[in-house]
Amino acid sequence: MKVVSLLFITLLLIFSGEAFAADGGKIFKDKCSLCHGTQGEGTPLGPSLKGNEFISKGKAEDIRKVILEGRTGPAKKYPKIVIDMPKVPMPDADANALVTHLKGDLQK
Repeated sequence: MKVVSLLFITLLLIFSGEAFAADGGKIFKDKCSLCHGTQGEGTPLGPSLKGNEFISKGKAEDIRKVILEGRTGPAKKYPKIVIDMPKVPMPDADANALVTHLKGDLQK
């Protein structure tokens, strides 16, 4: 019985990071797709993120900062888009997963 319990705990520890990892694609769908489009293609409310050089070539920390702090006033990059990029508060793990999704899967 002790061996089975030890094996179970070991497997739980090994796979817990994967099981509880934030899903960047789901976060994008839930928090970003309304303005940036379901595939990151852009809408009148937000620029295209697919093929966007800031996303594809930019530093992860810079992208993360824009997500968490938004872009308004003089920091606003797309003047033809009528709304500002709002702050999107989220846990660090979610922000990191979202950036990974933006730079990876969304660029394919």
